[in-house]
Amino acid sequence: MRVQSLTLATASAALLAPTTLSAAAVPSPPMPVAHAKNLVTAADLLDRMRTCAKVSRGRYRPDDGAAADVRVCGTPDAVFWKADLDVDCDGRPTARCNRRADPYFTAATAYQQSDGRHLSAEHLPYIVIPAPSGRWNPRAQGIGGGSVAAVIYKGRVQYAVVGDIGPRDLIGEASYATARGLGIRCDPRLGGAASGVTYIVFKHARVRPIEDRKAAEREGERLARLFLGRR
Repeated sequence: MRVQSLTLATASAALLAPTTLSAAAVPSPPMPVAHAKNLVTAADLLDRMRTCAKVSRGRYRPDDGAAADVRVCGTPDAVFWKADLDVDCDGRPTARCNRRADPYFTAATAYQQSDGRHLSAEHLPYIVIPAPSGRWNPRAQGIGGGSVAAVIYKGRVQYAVVGDIGPRDLIGEASYATARGLGIRCDPRLGGAASGVTYIVFKHARVRPIEDRKAAEREGERLARLFLGRR
């Protein structure tokens, strides 16, 4: 279950500063086709994360009222966690992300595009990270707005950016576009994935401008190869 975004509070964003259509009618994109010798697969990335070196001092809840059973793990190059995926439609209102589509909709994101507008959850793959707390402070790993991420679900990899900040005790939320890229039902009320989603966020690596989806994909693929020890 999603809860109200923190982006209405200016302080939350500062903590990490540097007509509705049916979602069921939106076709999922085809599975990616291998187009390069060194294309990183979901299996490659998951194999790299078989063990967890804990980064968070405690565990997060995947949903409001759920048990706290998600921990953030780390490597020298990235942090990662395994959780659910709640569909975030926050940001600039669009045909599929608006107040009628999402009862928790907020027309703002913690980070904005280069033109000053809020991000579009319908068009930009982004993930939501928890606000800093004693449990975990993303800033300590060089993570903030525009940080590059890889999200994995059922054999698919969707590269994304960090685009919003959520409650400090919850984890496991990503934009409408991220869900769609993973073949997950996009409806913010009835969609999402209950479990089985892996999030990787690469340290000290950001995309500018944050809305450049192609740049995030290129940089994500490059960082994923480095994460696996490839060049």
